[in-house]
Amino acid sequence: MGRRSRCRRLQQQQRPESAEDRAEGGGKRGEAGWEGGYPEIVKENKLFEHYYRELKIVPEGEWDQFMDALREPLPATLRITGYKSHAKEILHCLKNKYFKELEDLEVDGQKVEVPQPLSWYPEELAWHTNLSRKILRKSPQLEKFHQFLVSETESGNISRQEAVSMIPPLLLNVQPHHKILDMCAAPGSKTTQLIEMLHADMSVPFPEGFVIANDVDNKRCYLLVHQAKRLSSPCIMVVNHDASSIPRLQMDVGGTKEILFYDRILCDVPCSGDGTMRKNIDVWKKWTTLNSLQLHGLQLRIATRGAEQLAEGGRMVYSTCSLNPVEDEAVIASLLEKSEGALELADVSNELPGLKWMPGITQWKVMTKDGQWFADWDAVPHSRHTQIRPTMFPLKDPEKLQAMHLERCLRILPHHQNTGGFFVAVLVKKSSMPWNKRQPKLQGKSADTRGSTQLSPADPTEGTPADPSKLESPSVTGTGDTEIAHAPEDLESNGNRKDGVCGPPPSKKRKLFGFKEDPFVFIPEDDPLFPPIEMNLLTRTTEGKKRQLYMVSKELRNVLLNNSERMKVINTGIKVWCRNNSGEEFDCAFRLAQEGIYTLYPFINSRIITVSMEDVKILLTQENPFFRKLSSETYSQAKDLAKGSIVLKYEPDSANPDSLQCPIVLCGWRGKASIRTFVPKNERLHYLRMMGLEVLGEKKKEGVILTNENAASTGQLENEVTEGQRAGETHSPDAREADSPDAGESDSPDVTAGCDLAEAHLPR
Repeated sequence: MGRRSRCRRLQQQQRPESAEDRAEGGGKRGEAGWEGGYPEIVKENKLFEHYYRELKIVPEGEWDQFMDALREPLPATLRITGYKSHAKEILHCLKNKYFKELEDLEVDGQKVEVPQPLSWYPEELAWHTNLSRKILRKSPQLEKFHQFLVSETESGNISRQEAVSMIPPLLLNVQPHHKILDMCAAPGSKTTQLIEMLHADMSVPFPEGFVIANDVDNKRCYLLVHQAKRLSSPCIMVVNHDASSIPRLQMDVGGTKEILFYDRILCDVPCSGDGTMRKNIDVWKKWTTLNSLQLHGLQLRIATRGAEQLAEGGRMVYSTCSLNPVEDEAVIASLLEKSEGALELADVSNELPGLKWMPGITQWKVMTKDGQWFADWDAVPHSRHTQIRPTMFPLKDPEKLQAMHLERCLRILPHHQNTGGFFVAVLVKKSSMPWNKRQPKLQGKSADTRGSTQLSPADPTEGTPADPSKLESPSVTGTGDTEIAHAPEDLESNGNRKDGVCGPPPSKKRKLFGFKEDPFVFIPEDDPLFPPIEMNLLTRTTEGKKRQLYMVSKELRNVLLNNSERMKVINTGIKVWCRNNSGEEFDCAFRLAQEGIYTLYPFINSRIITVSMEDVKILLTQENPFFRKLSSETYSQAKDLAKGSIVLKYEPDSANPDSLQCPIVLCGWRGKASIRTFVPKNERLHYLRMMGLEVLGEKKKEGVILTNENAASTGQLENEVTEGQRAGETHSPDAREADSPDAGESDSPDVTAGCDLAEAHLPR
């Protein structure tokens, strides 16, 4: 097995899941980590203590505190997600209802600590508590709080994520126009943070920027898709590549192909994970310095590849959940040295006020798994050269070392703020990487051929730039990474490609692993389905009826259409329309999907009904309420509309500050004598909680959600349902399945027309 294959196996198998993995609920081991389980594992490792005592990464006099903190279970932490107006309502609900109920509460003789905000996280949107998952799940006193956390997590409004893993996205300083690459993204908590930052302004449904989230593990990519979908963004694409050789992409700019360089790159690399000992208990038993020695080369290759694809003036965050300088400062120092001034460490000491951290170190030694120390490369015997590399040692030149400012790195120690261990370095790109500058000019077919290869740009373990002739980036002497790559015209029109179809890369170019993905097919502008729409709509089938239609931002459409032969796309786009077979009889073959309603709403200009808060409560607690149950204002707007999809909009009343102060948009169906909403259960519960209602249960037969307001009056429902059936009220078939997870595209005859909501003007 070659070196790259071994590294890939390490990346997929040996890597303890990154700092937030277990916070995502990743199985039995994750649960045990939160509970402080594994009683058979003794939390002792003499080699670990010997190693870190010698390196002196812990301040003098704090060693016992450091070790005591590592032996304590990790506090549970949660982060409020979503758009800002909704986030503020969730925060208000948490602070004024659920957190107050925890005051003076004892569980199993232990006083429950009321959750406290993380001092360094902006706007009190992240909190921590001493409650473990075991206590939350099994304590009757905490049942309501636990149900709230589960439901809001599934709806995408709360993420249970380790505190330190929230730091890298904050230090990226993302703006809505940034193009972002998340190199090792699964399971996706940091990715969701990045998506939130893109959508910081709720009034802009299509920010100019996007996130491309990559992971080498095909199965973990689907976990990443699940996490990203909770935020319902048209600006996220999930791809499946080895991060150390992730292909360089192109975009069409004014009819010319230009290389895609990213404004922000998150490089959260695979690591030995000794900073996760508090939740990943088996690290105590398995820890050895060999893990770090084996991962160092892979980490450096990934960081180098990231630096190559970073735009000049862009920012890259390198992070690990390891305290080991071989994985931390050694990687950064080697990358800075080989960049020859193209990269520099940013001083971010004032960017997260309240965060306690230790500066990076400038001197360290390397230890083998059997305890043998080496202070520099010259002392390493030849027999150890395959295990220990020169890039693992600090520089000997004191002037060069000082100029690197390694003290600007951040090392988070567990005992300082009751967290896990973590390392972060923020790099800024000042100019092109030196081997890109020296590259000869490539144009035409030659440029495209070079641009589609997937060779590693350098062998970082040797600490020297790669041969420029083997690099994949088609750069130009004197202009470096920013040169335009001119692709030949015949590439886009070859026999294996149809217009608007982005299939998997040809099998001859590289072997594909994992599931074979369906193609991404953009609907052409002359398609009879939605003729009035200027679209970025796509589906996942080239033939037959389309079951769902998805929408992406124009920037991601550009990426998809110009790179289908370079990358393996797992998922992109947000679902905006679902097939509604019962509507074909009156030319309304599709209905709106709640998943994409906030993206689509600004472009809809008809069939919008403004509803009151009382109407929203009725629509969300009853499956198919008749017109007479709604306000006269709502009825007057609905009575003259034809059957079909509608949009229901609640606008907050600023004169009544006690009412819900964030807008709500629901997609629904105007029936013969009633209105139905198509909203997933967890999203229904979310809105009801935000309106101050307590959900008591559900009567599935009648499709009614019982709350503290309507429970007393539910006795009349059966009679009303029967009356509605006598009146001939019809339900839209497929309604119950409409908002369930996609099962792929069906192969049935095409559709001829959409309903009049399709007359909305959508962005190109």
